[in-house]
Amino acid sequence: MFSFFKKAPPPPAPAAEAPALLPEGWVTKPASKPAPAPEPAAPPTVVPESSPVVAPTVAPAAAPAALSTPVPAAVPVAPPAVVLPPAVPLPAPAPVPAPPTAVAPITAPAPAPRQSWMERLRAGLRRTGGSIASVFSATKIDEQLYEELEEALLLADAGVKATQFLLDDLKRRVKEARTTDPQAVRGLLIDALAELLSPLEKGLEVGRFTPTVMMVVGVNGAGKTTSIGKLTRHLADADQRVLLAAADTFRAAAREQLGVWADRAQVEIISQEGGDPAAVSFDAVNAGRARGADVVIADTAGRLPTQLHLMEELKKIKRVITKAQDGAPHEVLLVVDGNTGQNALNQVKAFDEALGLTGLIVTKLDGTAKGGVLAAIARERPVPVYFVGVGEKLEDLETFSAREFARALLE
Repeated sequence: MFSFFKKAPPPPAPAAEAPALLPEGWVTKPASKPAPAPEPAAPPTVVPESSPVVAPTVAPAAAPAALSTPVPAAVPVAPPAVVLPPAVPLPAPAPVPAPPTAVAPITAPAPAPRQSWMERLRAGLRRTGGSIASVFSATKIDEQLYEELEEALLLADAGVKATQFLLDDLKRRVKEARTTDPQAVRGLLIDALAELLSPLEKGLEVGRFTPTVMMVVGVNGAGKTTSIGKLTRHLADADQRVLLAAADTFRAAAREQLGVWADRAQVEIISQEGGDPAAVSFDAVNAGRARGADVVIADTAGRLPTQLHLMEELKKIKRVITKAQDGAPHEVLLVVDGNTGQNALNQVKAFDEALGLTGLIVTKLDGTAKGGVLAAIARERPVPVYFVGVGEKLEDLETFSAREFARALLE
């Protein structure tokens, strides 16, 4: 299982004497005490009617010294004869069960395996991978197979440069392996694609700076605010104090949408209705430093890379964040829609030139995604891919693995 993000270890705390605890998962029961043996019942006592019962004589109380008249003694009165009923025998005590010699441990349920994520990723990339996998149904390895594979990779939006690189690398691997089985060629293509995507595999690290300031950008409709909400929830579950900045002040209901995610994750949010995005970001960074937040995430308005005046607004937000904290923002993340194909590569190039991207979040790979665009990004603009998403649920955002992606695309 991949950790969702990396965190610098805290300084070691002084050891404290911990109370003695039973091993986790074990339950012990106190031994039952044996019931005491019943006392034998006393035989019934029968008093015959002819025998008089004499009550004990009670001595008269001493008379006060002032009285001279003696008090006559009390006359004994015989009580009526009483016949006791015969004793009823008590039932025998039930046998006490012996204490158990061993108690079976109670095991906690195992966490969800990583395989479930692979199944969702494979299902999301099935439309892309199906066309590529059909190429290997041929009976022999020849130029026709490579031509069909080239066409399938181009249709998957791998791009001309990445496609040519993969074909050359694949031919070299086939020659070295001396294989004649087309199915074996598919395994070699998985290795070639995983090696091409390996520079994109990098984990998001928090804790090096306090707070770690993230600036999230992207075009409208890419899933930017939803990705921020998922990331916030994961960070909050890992005991990270997160502060959100609703700097998308232009889109209708953007502030409310981010507020819903803040409520779900129980984190704080800085927002101003109709305020300046740069001012909101500045206030959020200062508030994060004052309140001891671990992470500050600024949600910005969607910008098309072709609209230069809007891109200048993003540059202004970045400059203002740097004034609030030296070295910030520490992460500039671009959210790209996996369905946009080669347009995603153009977005990466434009935003990287304007802002200097540090990572990508690729979303919507569960639709008509053409996952080959990651090969184009790795070949032409290798910006690390921190996360990939295949749905709207919280667990549908996961860390990127080059080997897992290549297998899900081609197996």
